[in-house]
Amino acid sequence: MVTEPNPKKFPVLSYVLGRLPSFTGRSSSPSSSSSAPALDVEQPPSSIEIVTQMPHLAQPGVLASMTGAISDVAETRSILRTLGPRPDHETVDKARAKLSEIVASLSESFEDIALNEAAAKDEKRRQEMDQEKTWCESILKLDEVHASYEKLLKEAEERLVRIYESAEKNAAADEESVAEVEVNEEVVGILQHASANPVDRVDLSGRKLRLLPEAFGRIQGLLLLNLSDNKLEAIPDSIAGLHSLVELDVSGNLLETLPDSIGLLSKLKILNVSTNKLTALPDSICRCGSLVILDVSFNRLTYLPTNIGSELVNLEKLLIQYNKIRSFPTSVGEMRSLKFLDAHFNELHGLPDSFVLLTNLEYLNLSSNFSDLQDLPSAFGDLITLQELDLSNNQIHALPDTFGTLESLTKLNLDQNPLVVPPEEVVKEGAEAVRMYMGERRIRILEEEETRMKMESEMEQTDAGWLTRTTSKLKTYVTDVSEYLVPTTPRDPYLERKL
Repeated sequence: MVTEPNPKKFPVLSYVLGRLPSFTGRSSSPSSSSSAPALDVEQPPSSIEIVTQMPHLAQPGVLASMTGAISDVAETRSILRTLGPRPDHETVDKARAKLSEIVASLSESFEDIALNEAAAKDEKRRQEMDQEKTWCESILKLDEVHASYEKLLKEAEERLVRIYESAEKNAAADEESVAEVEVNEEVVGILQHASANPVDRVDLSGRKLRLLPEAFGRIQGLLLLNLSDNKLEAIPDSIAGLHSLVELDVSGNLLETLPDSIGLLSKLKILNVSTNKLTALPDSICRCGSLVILDVSFNRLTYLPTNIGSELVNLEKLLIQYNKIRSFPTSVGEMRSLKFLDAHFNELHGLPDSFVLLTNLEYLNLSSNFSDLQDLPSAFGDLITLQELDLSNNQIHALPDTFGTLESLTKLNLDQNPLVVPPEEVVKEGAEAVRMYMGERRIRILEEEETRMKMESEMEQTDAGWLTRTTSKLKTYVTDVSEYLVPTTPRDPYLERKL
C-alpha cells in the first residue's frame, strides 16, 4: 500500500502502525462491522529486526504511549486509503499545465461574453472545461495531501524516537538502581571479608559506584585497588590508611580533585587517574616517591606540580596526553629515571633547558601541540638514549644543531611541521637520514666557526704587530725630537765640586 511508511525510512513508525487495527481484515458483512477490528499479529521480518535492535518496543506501556502519539498519522492514513495512491510526478505536471490552460480559456470566454452579450453561450463546452478543472484540482490537492503526509510521517518518527529514548533512559535508571543495590551488597561483602581475612587485591571496576566507603581505608595489607570505570566523584581521605598499596586505578570516573592524603601512600608504584575531570594535581602527590608509572592523561590539567621532578625521582613512565598543559616545571629535568614521556595534545609552548637532563629518556611524544610548540632546546641532542620521537603537528621550523648526536634514534615523526632545517626531501628518508644531515650540518657550522675565529685571531695578531712597530717608531721619533729641542749642556765643574 502506497500510504504505508517505508520501513527503512521510518522503522519505528512502521512498526507501531503495523500494530494498529487492520483496515484490510474487516469483513464486508454487516455482522462483522460491529466486531472488534483485527490486529496485525504477524509481523514482517523488518519488525522482528527492529524489536531485536530496540527491545523496549515490545513493552506494552511503551507501545501504548507511541500509539497515542501518532493518532494524527493513523487518521491521515485512513483518509488517504480512501482517496487513493499519490499521483505520479508526470500526472501532477500535466494536471497543473491543463489547469492553467483551462483558467486562461475560461477568462477569455468571460471577456467574449462581456464584449458580445448577444453571442450564444456554449454551455456544453464550459461544462466540460469545469469538469476538467475539477479533475485537475483534485489531482493537485491529492498530491498536496500526500506531500503533507510525508512531512507528518517524518515528524511522527521523530516523536516516537524521543518516546523510545525516554523509555530507554528510564529503564537504564531502573537497572542502575538494581545494580547499585547489588554493588552495595558486594562492597559490604568485601569489607566484611576483609575485616576477618587478609585481602591484597580488590577489583570493583565497572560497577557504577558513586561512593567509596571510608572503611576501605582500613583494609590492611591491600596491594591493588581497581576502581576504574565507575561514577566516583571523590576519593575519601581515608585512602591514606592503605599503607601497603602498590597500585591504584581510579581511571574513567568523574573525579575533579584528588585528596591531599594521597601523598601518604609512600609505597605506591602505579597510579592511574586518567579520563577524569581533574584540573590540577595536589602538591602532595610529589611525596609518592616510589611512583614508577603515573598516568594523568585525558583530564583538564593546565600545569604540573612545581616539585614533581625533584621528588618523583623513581618515575619511569609519565603520561600527560590530552590535557591543557602549557609548560613543564624546571624540575622535570631531575626525573633521571624517566624513560617514557607522552605529552601529545597539550598546549606546550616549549621545553625548559633542564629538559635535556633526562638522559635515560627512550620515548618522547610531543605531537599535536600545534601552534604553541615552535622550537626545541639547543642542547636537545644530549638526550642520547632517545629511541622514538614524535614531533608531528607542531610549528617547528628548524631542528636544533645538536640533533645529529641522537645516535639511538630509530623512529622519528616530523609530519605537519613547516620545517626548513632539515629540508623535506631529507625528512622523507627517515630518522637516520635526518640525523646524518643534522650531524654533517653541525660539523660544517663548527668548521665555519673555527675558520672565522682563526681569521679573527690572525687579524688581531696582525693588528697587534702593526701597533707594536708603530709604537716603537713613534718612541724613536719622540726621543729624537726631544734631543733636538733640549740640547745637552756641558757640566759645570764648580757644581760638581764636593762640599
